[in-house]
Amino acid sequence: VSVLALTDGNYYFCLSPSQDHKRRDEGDKGPNTGGMGAYAPAPLIDPDLQVRIEEEILVPTLDGLREEGHPFVGCLYLGLMITSDGPKVLEYNVRFGDPEAQVVLPLLKTDFVDIANAILDGTFKEMKTELHDGSAACVVIASGGYPRRYEKEKPITGLKDIPEGVTVFHAGTKWHHGDIASNGGRVLGVTGVADNLKSALDLAYQGVDKIHFDKAFFRRDIGKRAL
Repeated sequence: VSVLALTDGNYYFCLSPSQDHKRRDEGDKGPNTGGMGAYAPAPLIDPDLQVRIEEEILVPTLDGLREEGHPFVGCLYLGLMITSDGPKVLEYNVRFGDPEAQVVLPLLKTDFVDIANAILDGTFKEMKTELHDGSAACVVIASGGYPRRYEKEKPITGLKDIPEGVTVFHAGTKWHHGDIASNGGRVLGVTGVADNLKSALDLAYQGVDKIHFDKAFFRRDIGKRAL
């Protein structure tokens, strides 16, 4: 599970906890990828566990960096494993996650630019930051062969037919002979936002089903374990 926090080095605000899907194929099989989909909030993180993560991991990390003379300003990413002994750190990143960003940012009610400015000008402590209720789910559409050899410059259709409530995030795309075409392994992230996870997933897959390019593939089981 991933917990991302926006911080000025002293104070922080946690975004919705999210769950990534690293394996390429359904059933969490196949090779590891950069991420084939994500959803937020992750029900694995209940309020009590969120408090433990902040008190046992996030705050000591920020305190330690500050005490060593390197206060961290930005987005701190905690990659965690939840064990019978509590949350354990697998990795830190000093950036947003992909595709985690595509589900946590749509659930951020406070304008992200306002947060960034408050962090920079020293007023983050006084700022009221809020999250939307509801859930977000992102399904990644990838090029056939990813994460190994894959072809590029496949024209993409259906981008103008996306239903309301769905946002398409471009990753591996480019203009090619007047069309939007594939230009990477992970091509698009299709995010649905709704009142609950099932509805968000339904929306995301409605969007995915409108989009086509040669040898495109995606997982049909994003978020199923949380339903």
